[in-house]
Amino acid sequence: MDNPFKKILSDQELPEVLKKKVLNDVAMIKLSIDMADLFVVKYPSAVGDLLTGGGVDEVEEKKRKEKLKGEKDEG
Repeated sequence: MDNPFKKILSDQELPEVLKKKVLNDVAMIKLSIDMADLFVVKYPSAVGDLLTGGGVDEVEEKKRKEKLKGEKDEG
């Protein structure tokens, strides 16, 4: 496929058809990246968190609760 931008002179405006095609291509690429991110990164992470108890370590959760309790006692 030849490059349509080489056909455009510097003083001419880009045709609407080409503008739409370029914007549609960019939108499709962005959608593909978002879908890949969802299914390759976020979905496995969410499943892993569910299988390991939500991703919060019990020791860390206990420390957090003790810290909150200490802050309430002081305040």
